[in-house]
Amino acid sequence: MASLDLGRSRLLVTGGAGFIGSHFVKMALARYPEIRLTVLDKLTYAGNLANLREVESDPRYRFVRGDICDPKVVEELLREHDVAANFAAESFVDKSIDDPGQFVLTDMYGTYVLLEAARRHGLKRFLQVSTDEVYGEVLEGEADEAAALMPRNPYSASKAGADRLAFSYFATYGAPVVITRASNNYGSHQYPEKLIPLFVTNALEDQPLPVYGSGRNTRDWMHVEDHCEALLQVLAAPDVEGETFNVGAGNEYDVLGITERILRVLGKPAGLVRHVKDRPGHDRRYALDTRKIRERLGWQPRRSFEQGLEETVRWYREHPEWWRPIKSGEFKREYLARYGALK
Repeated sequence: MASLDLGRSRLLVTGGAGFIGSHFVKMALARYPEIRLTVLDKLTYAGNLANLREVESDPRYRFVRGDICDPKVVEELLREHDVAANFAAESFVDKSIDDPGQFVLTDMYGTYVLLEAARRHGLKRFLQVSTDEVYGEVLEGEADEAAALMPRNPYSASKAGADRLAFSYFATYGAPVVITRASNNYGSHQYPEKLIPLFVTNALEDQPLPVYGSGRNTRDWMHVEDHCEALLQVLAAPDVEGETFNVGAGNEYDVLGITERILRVLGKPAGLVRHVKDRPGHDRRYALDTRKIRERLGWQPRRSFEQGLEETVRWYREHPEWWRPIKSGEFKREYLARYGALK
């Protein structure tokens, strides 16, 4: 089909109160003055309406609290929209090891519910936001979009299942599905169970930084706004139905390298690092070949890792009112259960 006029669309964003979803919502509203946008979010522990405070009074935006696993809610909403972007997912690998069933339910069954409604109501485009973790360990070279999917933990397996289910709706029903697989995101408003916000906020409070195993597991780190820019380009691009695009920045650093940079930016001592028992099935390296999106759509990341990390550290330093309440209560209990009382 021709390129999608995203600026005049009625866009449903599932999981839009989460980290990546909320950045995407704010960017879409800023970019397209005539867009109409609805966020559907269950507001589980990582969903936070404070992430959307900047747009809550915007007449083009509305919020609906609900679950993508609820066919009634999904059916009613997709009847009113012509484009959907699915960010809704359980996404913390450690939690998937503790409770795989919840990941299968949300990430796979929830995607099925969305796809069923999408095909019934003739959406113009359905974006399935996936992850580089579906490729599993990439010990040498880079995985392109045709590489085998070899997920090694329940989170990545549930995302791989949703990814391929979405493609099957294109192949079987002609649903206008497009899939993206992104590397590790970082930036403001990220729930502090993830590496960078956890280590930044711990260091700000002079608390130990728990490094799994050797700390030599490597990832490609991409600023969340660079990722969202790519997603908007994919959504609007012509003739991408049934295709998959890798999205990554080429900033490959291991955990110890990230930790050293955080401590340096904050002026904190290396003595805060604590090595803890590695998690089961911990993938050693992810790496994406992103030539397709760069050559086909002209996308490329705008931020260097150094710039993005400094901006991110500054945001957490300046907004303790956002993260301090999160790191109490249930978060603290789970943290102690996972890492112990580090000294």
